[in-house]
Amino acid sequence: MAALPLADYTRLLPLLEFVEMPAGHVIYEPGRPMRHLYFPTTSIIARLYETESGACTQTGIVGNEGVASISVIFGEENSIARVIVQSTGDAYRIKADLLKKEFESGGELQHLLLRFAHALMVQTEQIAVSNRYHTVDQQLSYLLLMSLDRLPGNELHITHEQVGIMLGVRRESVTVAAHKLQMTGAIRCRRGHLAVVDRQQLEASAGENYKVVKKEYDRLLEVYRSATASSSEPPARQFKRFFQPAR
Repeated sequence: MAALPLADYTRLLPLLEFVEMPAGHVIYEPGRPMRHLYFPTTSIIARLYETESGACTQTGIVGNEGVASISVIFGEENSIARVIVQSTGDAYRIKADLLKKEFESGGELQHLLLRFAHALMVQTEQIAVSNRYHTVDQQLSYLLLMSLDRLPGNELHITHEQVGIMLGVRRESVTVAAHKLQMTGAIRCRRGHLAVVDRQQLEASAGENYKVVKKEYDRLLEVYRSATASSSEPPARQFKRFFQPAR
């Protein structure tokens, strides 16, 4: 949203509703209609797929770089996955039919949403590869980096059990992986918290998947940087205009 031309942003602002997003809140349930799309500002939203046997794994996360669930604008009406708030924060939401109408009218919003959809597909592909070939240590490193890229600071408030659900592994496996990463000096663990101490070490542990995804998201966010750089507003005013709560 912040990368839109001012005229487009101003037109869309009255359609946005500012909402609080507590961790664990379920946004969409499988088989239920998706009536709103969410633009996180300080929250993180995770998409979880659950099998008939009850097994669950994360297939993607969205922060302030994108929108959940973008599949609505491509014609999907009911969610095929459970979508929850992974990290507490705020978001804007918009009625799905309104955003779909804006998308179909073309323009810069359509261009930005398509770029984000591409980056999200890359993320999903890399998660699939990681689930098949990578160790729990590597998967945990990837999850931490992807989450912290969307949050201020270097600490993630999440339990080992919650991480296990996200990765589709047992809690005990997460505990062992977190201990290994802590022994290397990459992270620091305490109950309900995982903090990055050595990001370089964590990136090395995450492997090629994180590098591939990070490259695509950096390319996506370059659009935002270009848009804000060309604006005549001071950065502080610009940020306030883009992200102040809707009245």
